[in-house]
Amino acid sequence: MTGQNVRWGILATGGMAATFTADLVDLPGAEIVAVASRSPEPAKAFAERFGIPRAYGDWESLARDEEVDIVYVATPHSAHRAAAGLCLEAGRNVLCEKPFTLNTREAAELVGLARDGGRFLMEAMWMYCHPMVRRLKALIDDGAIGEVRTVQADFGLAGDFPASHRLRDPALGGGALLDLGVYPVSFTQLLLGEPSDVVAKATLSEEGVDLQTGALLSWEDGAIASVHCSIVGGTSTSASVTGSAGRIDIPYGFFFPDRFVLHRDGKEDEEFIADPADGSRNTLKHEAAEAMRALRAGETESPLVPLDGTLAVMRTLDAIREHVGVHYPGETR
Repeated sequence: MTGQNVRWGILATGGMAATFTADLVDLPGAEIVAVASRSPEPAKAFAERFGIPRAYGDWESLARDEEVDIVYVATPHSAHRAAAGLCLEAGRNVLCEKPFTLNTREAAELVGLARDGGRFLMEAMWMYCHPMVRRLKALIDDGAIGEVRTVQADFGLAGDFPASHRLRDPALGGGALLDLGVYPVSFTQLLLGEPSDVVAKATLSEEGVDLQTGALLSWEDGAIASVHCSIVGGTSTSASVTGSAGRIDIPYGFFFPDRFVLHRDGKEDEEFIADPADGSRNTLKHEAAEAMRALRAGETESPLVPLDGTLAVMRTLDAIREHVGVHYPGETR
């Protein structure tokens, strides 16, 4: 595909799909050719809104569209396995929203489909593709703060979400952990890999989903991480990474930072600021660009968002849910 447009299909028409599509419209080399929903009306309305030539009232038609190079799956995560699996089985490449699936079993099935079929598959973990997060990781990998010893990260929304909201609906994989907690867990594992031990506590709703969850992750080398998520209180969405020779603080929005501060003993604090040329800090274009780069290069996985890393995060989320007692209807592991 080197040097040619990448033709996108959008599967789903909700808020996440609209946000991604709005960013994709302005991305050079991206061409949005089709959109699909479960019924014709929302697909047609979405197509008219963004000037998309083909609108399908079912997922199967999009999956079979040979003029689609890659499908962006933006359904609720309870449907990721079905939607992404349908596309992979039909020969499409897939960028699937986070959290990747409900659990590790479903994630492993999607990875197996992609690898067996030689198709590209990537979790839309935009944080991993964000220029400032990549810069932070490069500094840490280069030893800027020594050996990482602790990580702290939180993500909470104030709510109040009614019982009818998707975030509190067990049938849609509701709760703070999968929707928000995936960010602090993924951030931690970007720096430390998969933990060797997990303990957690949560406050559960009457419906049985987690309203807020705190987890302590640990590694055999002695590193420890504290992660927290909530749908009942707006947190600072901050993160701090402490090493044997210094610390990096992200004061706000650790998953899409516009700045962070490097502290080292005996040296002046060093502030890193986002390059204005990278555009808005709150953009999904970087993950789309990475998927397009990989497709043009003939890669079936992204080195920035590797599938083995996605599976490792899902295993940690499963372990946390097991500790706090959150299970979804019809779920098997």
